[in-house]
Amino acid sequence: MSSHISPYHAPDFIPDALARGHHRAIIGGRWEETGNIQMEMLLAEGLQPRHRLLDIGCGPLRTGCRVVPFLNPGNYWGTDLSRDLILKGYASELTESDRTRLPRSQLIGDPDFSLPGLPRDFDYVLCFAVFTHLPLNHLRRGLIRVAQHVTRFEKFLFTVFLAPDAQAALAPVRQPDGVVTHDARAPYHVLAEDVHHFAWQAGLDVQIRPTRLPRGQALCVATRRS
Repeated sequence: MSSHISPYHAPDFIPDALARGHHRAIIGGRWEETGNIQMEMLLAEGLQPRHRLLDIGCGPLRTGCRVVPFLNPGNYWGTDLSRDLILKGYASELTESDRTRLPRSQLIGDPDFSLPGLPRDFDYVLCFAVFTHLPLNHLRRGLIRVAQHVTRFEKFLFTVFLAPDAQAALAPVRQPDGVVTHDARAPYHVLAEDVHHFAWQAGLDVQIRPTRLPRGQALCVATRRS
């Protein structure tokens, strides 16, 4: 078993990928397909140009390069374990016009969901394909930290891999898109009951959408519990 909780946490993994020009491949490939689906997902959930979006785990702006020109200027913020990875996307994936709509100061390195320097008021929070690469308690931490820091949001969208039941979760699970997930190494799966329980602890209600996203991810949509 790897000594790192995910490949992204290995000290040389991201710097080596950037040096090789692999900023797209480092987040799993399928750049166009997955990016387009992410944008379609946000639009289906009601995103409008006036909304302010926080993209947690934004990487090299696979979503950002699509949503920045859609949103009103200044309405996108992104965080990631590696700010160098974000800035590579900023330089390579945004047009010059798009870069005028997104101040670099709104792209923030954040290795542990501390959300440093971020506003406390967003309309949408997105965390796509992040918890799928982190152990279970990171899901708890992420939900609680977002609920604590972001005092107002309409929807918090995040993805997980699901296992069908507790017994099956102990073994590898083949997801609908063919990816094999695990309980103790990346990519990780969780139970639907875990998602609901951690959301409840964070003061959130959550719905798990039935449609599966790329690689079999399940979309979870959280709102504040009334």
